[in-house]
Amino acid sequence: MQQSHRSADLVRDLYRQGASYIFARKPEEIAKEYGFRQVARLASNENPFGPSPRAVQEAEKALVSMHRYPDTTHTGLIHALREYHGDYSFVTGVGMDGVIETCIRTLINQGDLVAISTPTFSFYGLAAAAQGGVVRNIPRNPDFTVDVPSFISAARDAKISFLCSPNNPSGTVTPVSVIEEILQNITGILFLDNAYVEFSSEEYHQLMNRYDNLIIGRTMSKVFGLAGCRVGYAFVPDWFKPVYDKAATPFTLNTISAAAAIGALSDHEYIRKTIAYVRTWREIFTKETRKPVLPSGANFVMIDVAPLTGDQATDFFAQKGVLVRSCRSFPGLADHYIRVCVGEEWENIRFLEAFRII
Repeated sequence: MQQSHRSADLVRDLYRQGASYIFARKPEEIAKEYGFRQVARLASNENPFGPSPRAVQEAEKALVSMHRYPDTTHTGLIHALREYHGDYSFVTGVGMDGVIETCIRTLINQGDLVAISTPTFSFYGLAAAAQGGVVRNIPRNPDFTVDVPSFISAARDAKISFLCSPNNPSGTVTPVSVIEEILQNITGILFLDNAYVEFSSEEYHQLMNRYDNLIIGRTMSKVFGLAGCRVGYAFVPDWFKPVYDKAATPFTLNTISAAAAIGALSDHEYIRKTIAYVRTWREIFTKETRKPVLPSGANFVMIDVAPLTGDQATDFFAQKGVLVRSCRSFPGLADHYIRVCVGEEWENIRFLEAFRII
């Protein structure tokens, strides 16, 4: 059949111009290219222990109901979140990404301002632009702390602003007092991304009791070990939950993933073990790496590999059977950093051995 138009003309400018999330290389590619049976996977901030046994048990029980649509309100998961965190309002989504996307869809009209503290997770800007938002990036200070006056000035009139703590990729932790100062001086929503907060010593959810313009995003992918299940959730103000539910895509979070999340939330020993292990190895990485390592409250560290670029360092480690993340794709970040997460013990040792000869 002859086409009467060029199909590319149908695609939005945003995507014709190449806007997309940049992924790390696949471990299978590195294994094949350099002849490794196993590659140390230290690029994606995953949990090295695998899923919690309780998460697996609950997921297996839920398999028998996979022919039914999931509970759209995810009553069981919301109850488990309240048991774990306290009596707050929660929403869920397919990963933190799904929660972010739905929050933006709930709030943003064409041309609305979205403020982002950068360098940080690129998906905030991609999702905002996809909804027609106008993105304003506010650079952090040279030490990657938040430039509070600049952020407040830029975010004051924004419909929604994004700040990540601990920040991805720097690992920087923003104190509760700074978050509170921001909340007191803006009129829109602050979306505080807490994907890695369990590995830090900071906690923010008590702010939900004092501010109705705060959303705290969380994920089951990191400390809970459910990256493949794609379960995200957020603390939200009471007024926001009903409109979020209207904007959400129906039947997104599946039954098996929700059940696994319920099991994971109940396995406190698994959570404790993961946090202790990550903190121990994060300190070892910081002490034994012969390059500047940024202070981190996450399950990864960001390392300045100058005079190499991030891509050059990533290629070097790939040749040694170690997959790390070049930070070149993070908006506003100089191209001489890599991000390395804590993996299994053999993976961490292989990384350190490779670093000694870089």
